[in-house]
Amino acid sequence: MKSVEKAGLLKMDFLGLRTLSVLQECVDLVQRHHGVTIDLQRLPEDDARAFKLFQDAETVAIFQFESAGMRDYLKRLKPTVLEDLTAMNALYRPGPIENIPYFIDCKHGRQKVKYDHARLEPILSGTYGVFIYQEQVMAAAHDLAGFSMSQADELRRAMGKKNVEEMAKKRSQFIEGCAKTSKITERVADKVFTTMEKFAGYGFNKSHSAAYALVAYQCAWLKGNYPAEFMAATMTSEMSDSGRILTLVEECRRMKLELLPPDVNRSDWKFTLEDGKIRVGLGAVRNVGQGAVELILKVRREGSVFQDLFDLAGRVPSGSLNRRVLESLAAAGACDALGAARARLHAGSALALEYAAAAQR
Repeated sequence: MKSVEKAGLLKMDFLGLRTLSVLQECVDLVQRHHGVTIDLQRLPEDDARAFKLFQDAETVAIFQFESAGMRDYLKRLKPTVLEDLTAMNALYRPGPIENIPYFIDCKHGRQKVKYDHARLEPILSGTYGVFIYQEQVMAAAHDLAGFSMSQADELRRAMGKKNVEEMAKKRSQFIEGCAKTSKITERVADKVFTTMEKFAGYGFNKSHSAAYALVAYQCAWLKGNYPAEFMAATMTSEMSDSGRILTLVEECRRMKLELLPPDVNRSDWKFTLEDGKIRVGLGAVRNVGQGAVELILKVRREGSVFQDLFDLAGRVPSGSLNRRVLESLAAAGACDALGAARARLHAGSALALEYAAAAQR
């Protein structure tokens, strides 16, 4: 990072979020089952169902807002606008987290918002007088002291790195700029600078926090308006983590969403929907790989549903369906529709595969 910056190059981070895949999968399910096309970039930002999820802290599977501590604060904050979510994203970190009670008290009128100078109100009104974001430090330097945006960014960087020598120079420059640009006294300017300096070390990038808050809001909007589709999409993304799946299953039960077991005749690889109920995908069955599932689905699409265990073993190409896979499908209930109890299906897996191999020879 530092080497390329010295060379005059720009370093950028590109974050790959699984949540974006969850959102797209959910949008596709809504389109498929309801014929509704959802444009996530044009959602109304005041949806009552979405904000009720945040206010009640029912945020399992909601990006960035799922931890126990965050949910406790959400119940107290009762967020009503996207700006509240953006601020909480920035505040819920070591350092700024101590300001959350003050932020909550100000929102509900239990504390009066104070500004070191009236010209700070347009900059800090959304965060109740507290410097939370790096952009607020830059805006204050620009609006009060006449800094160019380049100079304001240098100030932000110096504060973040706590460069004492550089900070002394910037303080003098800020005080002089405030007197010249805004007729602000040295005492007030020094106080504003000290306040900025205190918070800048923890300052979060608002554009980053706002983007994350928007993704979280999109999750809440989908969970609030299309709960079955959202939970199915989320479980598809977490199929490889059995502990996480258990958490999501419990959330489905809390939401009174019915879960249907995996079924070789009805399930896909992913979690899908049937009449508003969530069908567990074959990909969630332990010891069953995607290759085997895709072959099962291909054979089923090209022919018909499987009649019994021997039919399943015989129609899927030899070598693709081994004993471990077949036993795992039986144990998970995915073969319940094949006309026998699970114990018999499990015990008969080896025999069915021997029969299939002999028939194919």
